[in-house]
Amino acid sequence: MRRLAKDDPAMPEPPKAPSAFPVTARNRVKRLRERASYDRDAVYAILDAGVLAHLAYAIDGQPYCTPTLYWRDGDRLYWHGSSASRMLKHLREGVEVCLTVSHLDGLALARSAFHHSVNYRSAMCFGVARLVEDAEEKTRALAAFVDRLYPGRSATLRPMRKQEAKSTAVAAMRIEEASAKTRTGGVKDDEEDYGVPVWAGAIPIRAVVGAPAPCERLVAGVAPGADLADYRDGATLDEALAATQRRYEKAGG
Repeated sequence: MRRLAKDDPAMPEPPKAPSAFPVTARNRVKRLRERASYDRDAVYAILDAGVLAHLAYAIDGQPYCTPTLYWRDGDRLYWHGSSASRMLKHLREGVEVCLTVSHLDGLALARSAFHHSVNYRSAMCFGVARLVEDAEEKTRALAAFVDRLYPGRSATLRPMRKQEAKSTAVAAMRIEEASAKTRTGGVKDDEEDYGVPVWAGAIPIRAVVGAPAPCERLVAGVAPGADLADYRDGATLDEALAATQRRYEKAGG
C-alpha cells in the first residue's frame, strides 16, 4: 500500500528528515533532562510500540484530552473516530494539538516515599491536526490502519460500505516537534537511606499477548492468517506492535 497523502499541499513531505526533531520552548524537557531524547528513532520506537494515545486540544478556551487509537506513517500520525465527534469536527480548519503516548514498564520501590518512582517510556508530539477530507485518501487511511496492526489484512475483508465511510472521520497531523522521555533501572535512594530495613527494588510490568480466542460463528476451516503472525501467545505487546509496524513499512505502507 502506498504512503498516504504524498500530494497533500497542506502537509508536504520534506526531502529528507533530519535525525532529530528541533528542540524548542514547546517540546524541550525541563525536568530530569538527562532522560530526554529528541531523536526521531527514539520517538518512533515509543510510538510504534503502542496503539492508544491521548490527544490534547482546546475548544473555545476549554481544554480537552481525548483517548484515541492512532497509527504512524513516516512523520504523520493518523487517528479516526465518529464523524459526529466534537473533537474531529473541531479539526476541520486545522488545530494545534499535542498527542502523547506512554508505556508503564515497572514500579520502583524505594526506602522513602519521595524516591518511589516508575519506569516508563513516553513521547509527546506537536503539530497541526486536520481532517482528511478526500474520500479516496480517507479510504486508504482506514485500510492502512488495519494493515499497520495486521499487515495485509485489509485486502481480505469485505469492502467498506458507503455509510460506514460516511460515519467515520480521519484526522492527520505531521509531527513538527516531539520529545521522548524514559526512566529505566532500579531504586535511586539517598545514600543514608540504604541501611533502612525496608524492601526496595523494581517490579517489571509487561502487557503480554494471549492465545487467540476464535469467534463462535467462525466459518469452518478458517485459521489465523499471516496478518496475525506477530501476535504470538506470550509475546509482549511492544514486540508485536513494533514487528507489525516494520512489516507494514516494508510492504510500502
